[in-house]
Amino acid sequence: MKLSVIFGTRPEAIKLAPIILKLREESSLECRLCVTAQHREMLDQVLELFGIKPDLDLDLMRPNQSLSQLTSHAIAMLGEHLQSEQPDLVLAQGDTTTTFCAALAAFYQRIPFGHVEAGLRTGNLQAPWPEEANRVLTSRLTTLHFAPTESARENLLREGVADQAITVTGNTVIDALLIILKQVRAQRPVIDGLPDFLQPATSRNDKAARLVLITGHRRENFARPFENICSAIADLAARFPDVHFVYPVHLNPNVREPVMRILGDGRGTNLNGSTAGATFAPTRRNIHLMEPLSYRSFVALMDRASLILTDSGGIQEEAPSVGKPVLVMREITERPEAVAAGTARLVGTDQSTIVDEVSRLLTDQSAYEVMAKAHNPYGDGNAAGRVVEACRRFLLKS
Repeated sequence: MKLSVIFGTRPEAIKLAPIILKLREESSLECRLCVTAQHREMLDQVLELFGIKPDLDLDLMRPNQSLSQLTSHAIAMLGEHLQSEQPDLVLAQGDTTTTFCAALAAFYQRIPFGHVEAGLRTGNLQAPWPEEANRVLTSRLTTLHFAPTESARENLLREGVADQAITVTGNTVIDALLIILKQVRAQRPVIDGLPDFLQPATSRNDKAARLVLITGHRRENFARPFENICSAIADLAARFPDVHFVYPVHLNPNVREPVMRILGDGRGTNLNGSTAGATFAPTRRNIHLMEPLSYRSFVALMDRASLILTDSGGIQEEAPSVGKPVLVMREITERPEAVAAGTARLVGTDQSTIVDEVSRLLTDQSAYEVMAKAHNPYGDGNAAGRVVEACRRFLLKS
């Protein structure tokens, strides 16, 4: 029995890595890996971290490539891959262009498709864009739905998916996080570009400087929303000179431009100063702008942080496992479980709201502790095993 696992971005690789490692333990299942390399540099970091080597690398990304061009190339090349391999089941994760194209290519080849992290919904095709459309369209083409939570299962049932086609597994990102968290707590990495006193390895006491970890990359936040976010960070850094704001900046130019303009001198292109000629300098000494981190370093920094300010989906799932409050810079989330549990709060992209909510957690210890001690609704670290077992059962019946 042969499975083809298809992925292309760093988040997909992180969330599929535990499944791939479990599949390697199943002698009855042959696992073939195909990557589109939708995120080239960040994908390769995760593959190396988990010791995963693809069988086929399509290397689809091109400079200034539109979503339409990426989609057409991916469908064509994935179709050729599946026609050649003829797997018994195709597996993909999440809501990326790669995932939707994998589902459509499998449908065209009449191959069953398994969707990891199925059933997430905002109900708004514009937010997140284009991810909400990708996940809705993918569900219509899916044979096996691996829902991370009961809420996701209920979303699928409302859309007419048969109950027997759904398996509630927990989220595999918790599996991945626990694997790497064990490593970094045993030997904490040194993070390039971070001052010594903020390093995870030297900050293991109650008197350690407080650190706010920031990430941002959502397309719907491009332009004015990102300007608001950057202005809020600058305001917070001025209000709290003893708190350090650490921002690994996404590679997308639509993110880097406002960050450099508002939080830096606007001229440099390398954030950690390692490239000759870069003239970047932060606006304040307690703002630390960095190049994107490896997943291992990022997990260590999440563990080190006091709280997290993000528009990411995966971090809303990971942060509860390290007991860190998450303020989500979006108007709506497909992960309402974290909000309901109290570990995450939607703050949008309004500058004053972001400043007020971060300030509240930095000044009100009781409010902070309520969020930090909230229950993690995303699983127990055994999601990958449930996915693999469901795949095995399905293939034995086929």
